[in-house]
Amino acid sequence: MKILKYEVAINSSRENVWNVMIEPKTYKQWTKAFSPNSEYIGLWEQGEEMIFIDKDRGGTVAILDIVKPYELISATHIATLTAEMLRETKGPMTESWIGTKEIYRFIEKNAQTKIEVEIHTHENYVEMFDSAWPEALRDLKKLCE
Repeated sequence: MKILKYEVAINSSRENVWNVMIEPKTYKQWTKAFSPNSEYIGLWEQGEEMIFIDKDRGGTVAILDIVKPYELISATHIATLTAEMLRETKGPMTESWIGTKEIYRFIEKNAQTKIEVEIHTHENYVEMFDSAWPEALRDLKKLCE
């Protein structure tokens, strides 16, 4: 697994940044860098299963390992979804995706919030993440400020 790190400083409280990040309407806006019609199904609570989808393309299923509101989210991907919303756990692409971990830290200091994103993933996804994350974080910053 490769460990990738991205961060952005946002001139806003971590409560606001957290809320903008996970509110369904704004989530769709800042995650367009990953997929044009990104959305999620589920609750942002520890132990919950989250479905991250683009209804035209399929998606992924993750377990929220840790959720500490306004501080930390840690999720581990456990399956992929086809465009027909069928869960997959076998096949080369799916097997390289399963186990991908996403960790988000929200650190507030001097009326500014730094989001640190850490991704543990297969080398096949490095280029995609390196392309999408900087754009997504720029969009999130614009929405929050």
